[in-house]
Amino acid sequence: MSTKTLPIYQVDAFTSALFSGNPAAIVPLSAWPDDELLQSIAAENNLAETAYIVPHGDNFELRWFTPAVEVDLCGHATLATAHLLFSLLQPGRADVDFLTRQAGTLKVVREDNLIVMDFPARATQAIETPQALAEALGTAPQASYRSAANIMCVFASEAEVQALTPDLRAIAALDCFAVIATAPGDAPGIDFVSRFFAPAQGIDEDPVTGSAHCTLAPFWGERLGKTRLTARQISPRGGTLHLDVEGERVKIAGEAVLYLKGEIYLPR
Repeated sequence: MSTKTLPIYQVDAFTSALFSGNPAAIVPLSAWPDDELLQSIAAENNLAETAYIVPHGDNFELRWFTPAVEVDLCGHATLATAHLLFSLLQPGRADVDFLTRQAGTLKVVREDNLIVMDFPARATQAIETPQALAEALGTAPQASYRSAANIMCVFASEAEVQALTPDLRAIAALDCFAVIATAPGDAPGIDFVSRFFAPAQGIDEDPVTGSAHCTLAPFWGERLGKTRLTARQISPRGGTLHLDVEGERVKIAGEAVLYLKGEIYLPR
């Protein structure tokens, strides 16, 4: 049987070193195939996100898929895609507009070693911590908030967030897309830390979640009285994010490293 191929790349995002940060797959396309194929490739990759791009004039349309669903916003896969464009596919390029279906146009630029993404800020609304959430996490947070489809739980210390061993099946049963756990940072220069659990979306714990910082940056910026912050996601792989809160927008910046280049073989 004859086959056709698609290029595929894998990039570690929000890190300057391989085998850390958040890995994302990127598949450049000439046109959009059926969504079933996009989801099947993402499930086969079994990474937190697979990003797809299609040329649109001088820029690109961009979509993101977890192993289970398409999502409306993804930070690390956007950063990974921009890194691939700037370093390999269109070397020398230093800016790009990504046209997305639900998040609008996302502007990304290279500034020295950092790739800077312009994302929408997300507001929080205080809620009473659901008993099922406290039980799923194994401990009750100081406070809980709704933001977009997520629940954000604030803890007193980094150690408490680090020690969480949530019941992932119970987390998946909650009425939310994902649960964000956060606390002030302990390390010098780190304003806050976080972890991100989305088992219902095929992601037990996301290594580094750019989109979560659309919520986290404004929240901690207001609490700490700062507009420029540095954050650390303290998953086992870990990653660092540099943040600027600018009203209704958040600049999210980080580094990235190319890990893999290959081909996907598809039956005709």
